[in-house]
Amino acid sequence: MAYLSIRQVSKAFGGPPVVDAVDLEVPQGRFFALLGPSGCGKTTLLRMIAGFETPDSGTIAIDGEVMNAIPPHLRPTNMVFQSYAIFPHLSVFDNIAYGLRKLRLPKNELKARVEAMLATVRLEGLSGRGAGQLSGGQRQRVALARALVRQPKLLLLDEPLAALDKRLREAMQVELRQLQRQVGITFLMVTHDQEEALSLADQVAVMNNGKILQVASPRELYERPNCREVADFIGEINFFHATVKAVDGDRVTVNGGLLGVVALPRANILFDAAVGDALLLAIRPEDIGFADAGLAGTLAASTFLGETTLFQVQVAGRSDPIVVSNYFDPPSKDVHLNFPPDMLIGLPES
Repeated sequence: MAYLSIRQVSKAFGGPPVVDAVDLEVPQGRFFALLGPSGCGKTTLLRMIAGFETPDSGTIAIDGEVMNAIPPHLRPTNMVFQSYAIFPHLSVFDNIAYGLRKLRLPKNELKARVEAMLATVRLEGLSGRGAGQLSGGQRQRVALARALVRQPKLLLLDEPLAALDKRLREAMQVELRQLQRQVGITFLMVTHDQEEALSLADQVAVMNNGKILQVASPRELYERPNCREVADFIGEINFFHATVKAVDGDRVTVNGGLLGVVALPRANILFDAAVGDALLLAIRPEDIGFADAGLAGTLAASTFLGETTLFQVQVAGRSDPIVVSNYFDPPSKDVHLNFPPDMLIGLPES
């Protein structure tokens, strides 16, 4: 049974549904991410799980208990906001202890739990420091500690790293993943950052227009997206219109337009395709190679990224450039591109 179970949940604010008949199951102890562009409904869904919004229809259950009628402060959840929302007039210790004091714990137990949480988030020695004296990373740790100290069944994270600069954000990604493994609590994070979701989460649900398009591991989302929207949202990718010419055992032959006639593994066609069906062939930039022969093109632009360079190659008969990732610059602006058939995947055209 799923630890967090969402069944046919919808929400509208006087117009089209912001969340549209969503079904989702999150196992216990996972780091789960809701990923999607701004306005896709992911934050509204998170707020309904927390109890800050009420579903128009459907049910939300945590550990087998339906939450719909339970107010936010009585749900077995806690939330870390993008702004952290720590109390500026309280010390680090008092920020973390705030929720515990409502439980009327004995002073020695309260102190022991706060000190244990300070150690967990590596803030030992800072318990008396004021919130205004903390760095961005320290404030985020205080917010995490305050949310975790009451030992919720589910920790909700709303764009938790968005306020940090790139270097600190990358460091905190590592810390956040280690923290989740250490405490073993189910984490549910909302983010629009593909890199953040893929690096942190065990499973990712990609949302768009109020619906969940695919739920999968980060690697599966990247290598085997189930539709154009997911493929396009998760990193760079190139698309080519194609038509199925033949299906023969474990190979499918397609007319790939500029790519010519290509035979690729049947397992690479990610839907039930038949002869005559239109499809999209998709391939990641790092899977395209420069070669002595192949599709001819001209280098139009390049972006140096440190370890690799992204090249934009213009080819005749195509308006969009083909994006290629390579460690080395080709010797000339006139290039040929090689598309290994095993690296092409076939997606529904619509």
